[in-house]
Amino acid sequence: MDINCDMGESFGAYRLGNDYEILDYVTSINIACGFHAGDPMIMRQTVRQAIEKNVKIGAHPGYADLQGFGRRNMDFSPEEIYNMIIYQVGALQAFVEIEKGQLHHVKPHGALYNQSANDAEKAKAVIDAVFDLNRDYVLYCLSGSLIAEMAKDKGLTVFEEAFSDRNYNEDGTLVDRSHEHALIGNEEQMLQHVRRILSSNEVVTIQKKIIKLNAQTLCIHGDGPHALHFARKISELNKL
Repeated sequence: MDINCDMGESFGAYRLGNDYEILDYVTSINIACGFHAGDPMIMRQTVRQAIEKNVKIGAHPGYADLQGFGRRNMDFSPEEIYNMIIYQVGALQAFVEIEKGQLHHVKPHGALYNQSANDAEKAKAVIDAVFDLNRDYVLYCLSGSLIAEMAKDKGLTVFEEAFSDRNYNEDGTLVDRSHEHALIGNEEQMLQHVRRILSSNEVVTIQKKIIKLNAQTLCIHGDGPHALHFARKISELNKL
């Protein structure tokens, strides 16, 4: 399975944390485009390092919400969402092109990701932006979501996504981050969760119900305290 990680979510030329090391354990990355995190220095440096490690590059556009890290729900119109995606992905496109790389995919970030997953108007705005930028770009989105089906109907290639460190509700949505059990921080619980996804494409919800997924990519969050360690472990499981 494709293993992806959100990266470039810091500021300044030398504040990349574990990003460079994590590139050894993933197959694709999603680079922040400056609205929720990241800046031109970090964007270009992360692009260079991904190309060096032969890792697929994706754009990770989000809401203009530095204080909330793009994770607060916001009420933007479809036109605003369309334009902010064009703006952010266009910036990353430029860095990828001058480094002689290739942009592989687009994955919305945080609240934009979650709000567009099952809202038809927001989903259409995201899909139209990706399609108009380049219909060959892959859209990474929540497994089993409305946006995944709409994007396929539009003709986009879709990688439906599962999460290595997030708990799920019975309807297949992610448990809200405000909930005390939203994140999986325990290593053994995370490994058990990931094994189930990799072996049978299913998860156990916080209501203790088993639900099926249709995932082609698995996300690791690069900003977590155990990100590098978890990335190594997940990479090992993915090779089994």
